[in-house]
Amino acid sequence: MAGPSDSFRFPRTGHEVPNRAVVAAMTNKQSHEDGRLSDAEIEWLRRRAEGGFGIVTTAASHVVREGQGWEGEMGVWGDHQLPGLERMAAGIQAHGALALAQIFHGGMRCPQRLTGVQPVSASVNETSDSDSGATRALEGSEVEALVEAFADAAVRCEKAGFDGVEIHGAHGYLICQFLGTGTNRRSDGWGGSLENRARFLLEIISRVREKTGENFLVGVRISPEYRKIGVTLEDSLDLVDLIVDAGVDYLHISCWDCFAPPAHADDSRMLTEIFAERLASRLPLISSGAIWSTAQAQEVMEQGADLLAVARSAIGHADWASHLGEADYEPTRPPFTAEHLESQGLSPVFVEYMRAWRGFVE
Repeated sequence: MAGPSDSFRFPRTGHEVPNRAVVAAMTNKQSHEDGRLSDAEIEWLRRRAEGGFGIVTTAASHVVREGQGWEGEMGVWGDHQLPGLERMAAGIQAHGALALAQIFHGGMRCPQRLTGVQPVSASVNETSDSDSGATRALEGSEVEALVEAFADAAVRCEKAGFDGVEIHGAHGYLICQFLGTGTNRRSDGWGGSLENRARFLLEIISRVREKTGENFLVGVRISPEYRKIGVTLEDSLDLVDLIVDAGVDYLHISCWDCFAPPAHADDSRMLTEIFAERLASRLPLISSGAIWSTAQAQEVMEQGADLLAVARSAIGHADWASHLGEADYEPTRPPFTAEHLESQGLSPVFVEYMRAWRGFVE
């Protein structure tokens, strides 16, 4: 049985990583207003690579200007963003880690006060981020244009030197809004059956694969359940088969808590076990959610994960991954002092953002 400190090789491309530790994509609000990366954002992720993580993923980055979900969000929609992207990729790779960029569109969660335009979604949906209180439903031609925008963003990331991209289909953003029966009530080819609701994601995968090189990694992150917009565990498990057939390099499930069973399904097993069974080793599986200690990391691997993504652990401990060979490693947990977080490479802006997470900052 492999352990969290063991190396891993991606089957299709042959990319190797020194351990199973992944920095999950995390909002940090450190980018410039035009989507360019700040020195602070580059440094915070470079520190995680230096600290031993095998894979480092950027924060969610919007693929079109109006796809922005929050202040200080990095963008991958313009060539003016390339110099910062190049520095970030090189800084991560200099320490032996793979650099992945997470690409997304906020959809109904793109505040009009930031973008200047009414938010869009699969259908007309209520949202407090719109001046009118609702989204505009995308036209079919606009959906196709967004597929191309995702692919162009991936090409830009490849040009900048990243090893791959993670397509963000989780957490209620635009791709997830297409997957959910509550937010996607379309009657055209982009809605209705799961295959139609998944078509936006599957077309993005296809175009990214067509427009990037053979050695460019393409992964997908999904939410196993997101009931408030109609994403069910049953649909997500059926989606696994579609994602496998689409030819991606890994599936990342965002569990929030790897040690809790599904909230809305009659199955007492952990989500990682359920998805590992469905995948049947057809794709590498990344699982994330409330992993702190080496013992917990090992437990999630025994549930069937090939790689382990962490967020809060990586924020609090830049060198978390370097301790995974220690069986009794039990890092300190929140609350952290602002001074400690700054010592771990967080800027004052990032520390202030983390104060919104109850109990994280003293």
